[in-house]
Amino acid sequence: MSDASLTTGKSAKRKRKSKSTFREYAEAIVIALLLAMFVRTFVVQAFKIPSGSMENTLLVGDHILVNKFIFWFREPKRGDIIVFRFPKDERRDFIKRVIALPGEMVMVRGEKVFINCATPNNPEKCMPLDEKYVRFKPNGTGVGFESKWGPQKVPPGHLFMLGDNRNNSQDSRFWGFLKMGERVNHLPIRFAGYAFGLPFPCSLWSAPCWDDKIRGSAFMIYWSWNGDSGSPRWGRLANFIG
Repeated sequence: MSDASLTTGKSAKRKRKSKSTFREYAEAIVIALLLAMFVRTFVVQAFKIPSGSMENTLLVGDHILVNKFIFWFREPKRGDIIVFRFPKDERRDFIKRVIALPGEMVMVRGEKVFINCATPNNPEKCMPLDEKYVRFKPNGTGVGFESKWGPQKVPPGHLFMLGDNRNNSQDSRFWGFLKMGERVNHLPIRFAGYAFGLPFPCSLWSAPCWDDKIRGSAFMIYWSWNGDSGSPRWGRLANFIG
């Protein structure tokens, strides 16, 4: 065998090895991206709190984790803090607390919320919700304050949502009940703020043809940054949300 043949053989081996290494890295990156997309879509997603509508439960600068699959196994219940698509602009995400469930009659009188009050014209005879988490500004006239609302019955498939910072929250008192989802005639796809539909035989299998408006249930603060002082809020790290 000539020296030229040996050189050509070694060069071919190095090329194959180089291609093999590149392919391994490329496959690893693709798998990692697909796994990250799967986790973000179906398991857990991170969000940042931009406003004070949920104070003092959630503060501006809190970074939270949201459980994306919990409502596969149960319906939302009163007290859940959920992230959802804002009904007036579904490109935006809102976070509020579930106050009233489908079929319940809800009304707000001053700082009190009543569920299924039998005497709406005389609410003093009814027991208001026990809401230890609610915050009211001292003057009671914050942005978005609404002292009298309802009574109204929550429609099927909807929820009544309120912010914990009750005097400073744009919630169901202003934009109505939250629709939990709706049946569509295509496969809904949402990614990076964009929404589109793909053809799908929904008449044969209807489960995937559901456009969910709820993103998930907030369950933990994993990081918190105080923008005013420019420092972390160490005491809030790894706090469960309730």
